Amino acid sequence: PEDADVALKDPVELQKEKQIAESVITVDTPMDISCLTGVPEEHIKTRRVRIFIPARNAMQSGTHNTHNWKMEFDIRERWENPLMGWCSTGDPLSNMNLDFTSKEAAMAFCEKNGWDYYVDEPAPKRPPRKSYGDNFSWNKRTRVSTK
Repeated sequence: PEDADVALKDPVELQKEKQIAESVITVDTPMDISCLTGVPEEHIKTRRVRIFIPARNAMQSGTHNTHNWKMEFDIRERWENPLMGWCSTGDPLSNMNLDFTSKEAAMAFCEKNGWDYYVDEPAPKRPPRKSYGDNFSWNKRTRVSTK
């Protein structure tokens, strides 16, 4: 059962609509979607975003989940509820953290949304400590004077 509109249309007109639907529009300027997101203007223009690789969990020896880049916003004013002691904020973006597979993807996302950003480059990895057997080796560094 075909749609009645499709059955009544001219084949040339159908082919033209199909061609329009399959065409791709390219834009030379970078796309800015900040006006479409619904976020208030003061949260877009006055915010800075930090892009970084998170440190590994201190409770584990592995480096799982430390290869993605994270994006977080700067901290705005918070206040404390006098009755319960809860910390509150009027900032809708303060608790938003996003993960990206690359630094370039995070930077492109910030540019697309019109946010200022800075990138915290990860510190270079230090070489691993020496092995357990090196604790008992006889060299100048480990020799302890008895006098």
